[in-house]
Amino acid sequence: MSQQLINHSPDLKRLRDEGYEIEVRGGYLLIHHIPFVDQNKQIQYGVLVSTLTLISNNRTTTPDNHVIHFIGDNPCGVDGTIITAIQHNNANSVLNHQITVNRSFSNKPAAGYPNYYEKVKRYADIISAPAKYINPSATEKTFKVIADSANETVFQYIDTNSSRANIEIINAKLEGQKIAIVGLGGTGAYILDMVAKTPVKEIHLFDGDSFDQHNAFRSPGAASMSDLDENPRKAAYYQKLYSNMHKYVYVHDYYVNKQNLLELDKMDYVFICVDKNAARKIITDYLASVGIPFSDVGLGVNVVDDKLTGAVRVTSATRDKNDHLPLRIFAEDSDNNEYATNIQIAELNALNAIFAVLKWKKLSGIYVDLENEHHSSYAISTSKIFNEDVVTA
Repeated sequence: MSQQLINHSPDLKRLRDEGYEIEVRGGYLLIHHIPFVDQNKQIQYGVLVSTLTLISNNRTTTPDNHVIHFIGDNPCGVDGTIITAIQHNNANSVLNHQITVNRSFSNKPAAGYPNYYEKVKRYADIISAPAKYINPSATEKTFKVIADSANETVFQYIDTNSSRANIEIINAKLEGQKIAIVGLGGTGAYILDMVAKTPVKEIHLFDGDSFDQHNAFRSPGAASMSDLDENPRKAAYYQKLYSNMHKYVYVHDYYVNKQNLLELDKMDYVFICVDKNAARKIITDYLASVGIPFSDVGLGVNVVDDKLTGAVRVTSATRDKNDHLPLRIFAEDSDNNEYATNIQIAELNALNAIFAVLKWKKLSGIYVDLENEHHSSYAISTSKIFNEDVVTA
């Protein structure tokens, strides 16, 4: 399927977004799963096939004719009599080595069809009406998952969410990026969940730990008992899970340390989600020194009067703004670190991840960024967000 052709053609995109099972094969448009009634008054399913007229081979123009082909028996009314009003040709015809049609129909509006959406919808409505009368649940709009069989994107199946919202051009700003997530204990896993839904080129997972039972209660999704019984490694577990969506998720089953810091050199952005300050300091100092942008996350929760309170923070840095790091990233023996506690709760991990991903997307030009802050913290008790280390124009 030519995904780019569909994205660039408003009529084809509308068909897909409304749930029609469309496929572009060679110079033909196929619409699968069209319900119809046969001569035995049974509901069957056929395929509409139309020629495609293209401009520069990357978007559709007005259909070259009003005739449409059909793969399947003759559509009938609820009484089993053939719908003669649309009959055109009942002979089998080989369109190409992949497509053989059984018949063709003709139903021409006075002004013809202005686009392929109107053409397909008109024939689909006529053919499927008797089937829907017999069974109201019969539909041609199945919203069936569309696999990226042509390997046109980084996803296993087409991102119809972005196309329906018309934000593909905006999201495309992330294409080509190589992302590293260092640490997958809680916040890092939620970051992966969101990054895997973007068109980044590669996602690299760094973690040398196993995925244990407590991890399941502070991570996205719902691990099964069989998953836990296998005692998987974190990076491998998440690679397997998110490869269902994103094709290029890579495993680095070890911790990042002084000996392997160079592996981060090829990254365009790094998310640091570790709970050891010494490791955090080593990684952030190195990334700042080589000019690789990053976001470092922190979660500090304490028990006060039998309730939980604390803060969630994201500290980010770029090649042009990293002078604030000595005041934000603490060494292991620092006494001034309210984020050093290890109480992890799913909603706070998720919130921490959201803040980090939002900052990355702002730096990538996805979201408007009026504050341009490089340190942001959210106070749980007051629900206030504090932005600091702002870059002014």
